[in-house]
Amino acid sequence: MNRTEARYSQYALTSEMMETVEVIKQFDVERTREVAEKVGRLGRLMLTGEGSSRIFPAKNAIRKARRWGLKTELATDGSRQATQYDLSDWAVFGASNSGRTSEVVTLMNELAHQGHEHRYGLTANENTVLEKATVETFVLRCGWEQAVAATKSVAEQALFHQSIVSHIAGRNMKTDLRGLPQKIEDALALPIPPGIVEAASSGGTIYFAGWNDGVAEELTLKTNEITRRKSDFLEGTYAVHGIEEVMSSDDIVIVVDPIESDVQKFKEVLVDGVGLTVLAISNHDTPFTTLRVADAGEMNPYVFLAAGWNLLVEMGLALGVNL
Repeated sequence: MNRTEARYSQYALTSEMMETVEVIKQFDVERTREVAEKVGRLGRLMLTGEGSSRIFPAKNAIRKARRWGLKTELATDGSRQATQYDLSDWAVFGASNSGRTSEVVTLMNELAHQGHEHRYGLTANENTVLEKATVETFVLRCGWEQAVAATKSVAEQALFHQSIVSHIAGRNMKTDLRGLPQKIEDALALPIPPGIVEAASSGGTIYFAGWNDGVAEELTLKTNEITRRKSDFLEGTYAVHGIEEVMSSDDIVIVVDPIESDVQKFKEVLVDGVGLTVLAISNHDTPFTTLRVADAGEMNPYVFLAAGWNLLVEMGLALGVNL
């Protein structure tokens, strides 16, 4: 993807993807310190929202918290399901770019009626119904998005939630962020060989496999929005534990950050067995055709996501989709 070429720059989608670089540069990790202290004292955090406002932002934070051994308990579910839970001793963050997502607003209003004192909002707009339903709402600084598929807001929401977890864990997120903007820009501008675009654009279902940190799952949703193709998310090694029985050779599996101990099984079952194409998005070489990106340490998921966006844009253009 090249921001200077008209075939890319004419679309709000690609411009907003590129604006993610500046969003990361300008992100203020100190903005969440005070609310992180409140969440840390409470010891429980529910991250909710719908679609892209929840998938990567919430699941990335949860994976980080568990990997770091955080004692604070984190969970996520859609807002409708969350209304069934006893959240009386949880801090609840509801994310909605518009600030009016009905499921999120309904949950917050119900919690308000219960006298819940730890309900927070995260939105891209000022003076919203979500703000009225929470004790405190934070407004994203990335600005409102014109494209249907959310991109830069997803990254900022994820940074916001991760910063809360980082404060609780006593980590210096500024160190983790060092060098990330350039690595994101490089991933967005990574030249993708035509053969990869052709393989990903033709045929049947596009499957995304990977860790349950929201990256592969978010790219699955973006595939629907950007390429208009059918896609499915296969968590962990789900791709080689039954679903391969209904896969066909014209399907494709895109593995994000392949689990090294399972790479051989993916090759045997999917490539040698089913006969389909497997692509990888990784910061190191794999036995599959690989979109290789820079290693960003704790921030790797953001770089993998950007590389996935890049691939989907190329696919959309190849398929003649109006991005």
